[in-house]
Amino acid sequence: MMENNLPRDVLEFREGDMPFSTQFGDHFYCKTDGRAECAHVFLGGNNLPLRWDDGGDFTIAELGFGTGLNFLETWRQWKVHRKHGDVLHFVSFEAFPMTEDIMARSVAAWPQVSSEQAKLARMWPELSTAPVAWAMDEQTTLTIIVADVLDGMRNWTGKADAWFLDGFAPARNPDMWSLELMQEMHQRTNEGGTFASYTAAGWVRRNLAEAGFNVMKTSGFAGKRDMIKGAKSSVQSQDTPE
Repeated sequence: MMENNLPRDVLEFREGDMPFSTQFGDHFYCKTDGRAECAHVFLGGNNLPLRWDDGGDFTIAELGFGTGLNFLETWRQWKVHRKHGDVLHFVSFEAFPMTEDIMARSVAAWPQVSSEQAKLARMWPELSTAPVAWAMDEQTTLTIIVADVLDGMRNWTGKADAWFLDGFAPARNPDMWSLELMQEMHQRTNEGGTFASYTAAGWVRRNLAEAGFNVMKTSGFAGKRDMIKGAKSSVQSQDTPE
């Protein structure tokens, strides 16, 4: 087991059980409701679970595993909507994985994902810098790529049908939103593949557009005016990045 040898962020809990990164100066999810934010931004922004009705295996790639809440909520919904025999592959890039106890505390507010979190906690001590696809159940795999995001992306040979862009705020973690990374991401996106993010920063939109994605703004979560979503092809941009 290599969990204790992995690189770590320095975390604090603020306003109860809400984790805060002192390294990046940012929270891991919105203060209103992180699970509802996941459903609105990442699942809704990628038109999920509706796209699962088409059947077939499906790959989601995520920038920033954090507390694991996005995966837990996605897995929960996948179990409700999946078709027999289909497999969800969830791949997440994380440079500073949390420890098991911090992750558990960070998502304890949502009993809806408690069974999923318990299974993740049992697997987590096996985490290392060597990516392994964990069989979370007979139709779900999870792979955590522990690395600098650009290095990790370049070493990943898969392709995504949907992307969850959930790094810290662009102003606080610009490497997670760079043009170079967006170009690597584009190369690893299936035709028709989509992305969604809580941020609508102009320079992030421009980087995504220059990398080859169609980009549009849409309503954000919990009073946040804008978020972004888009696709590699088939969806024409309705927003000209400023």
